[in-house]
Amino acid sequence: MTRFLVIGGFLAAVFWVFGIVDCVVQPASRHRGVPKGVWIAIVILIPVLGAILWFALGRTRRGRSAAEERFLPLDDEPGSGHAGYDLSRAEQDRRIQELEAELARLDERGDTDDPGPKR
Repeated sequence: MTRFLVIGGFLAAVFWVFGIVDCVVQPASRHRGVPKGVWIAIVILIPVLGAILWFALGRTRRGRSAAEERFLPLDDEPGSGHAGYDLSRAEQDRRIQELEAELARLDERGDTDDPGPKR
């Protein structure tokens, strides 16, 4: 039992130090909620819980500022494919043509809601 407590304490200390280092090296634009100094104080003064809070609430995603993350709707995230942020104009035109061709095929086939002959 003592061995598990020692290993758990060691892992908690490593996680705490990692949280402090990560909080310190991140630019101020990637800190969400409160200023960078306050986050550092939270992580240092509340050892494991502070690091958990830092990773869960205080840190923004890579390449995005806190202001962008706060006001960007979930379905309009770049890379999600919902809003077309990552699509070039040619790619958008190609996808539109594919959808129009598929609609034309469905119209020609006479696709209905009828599931077909009953057995």
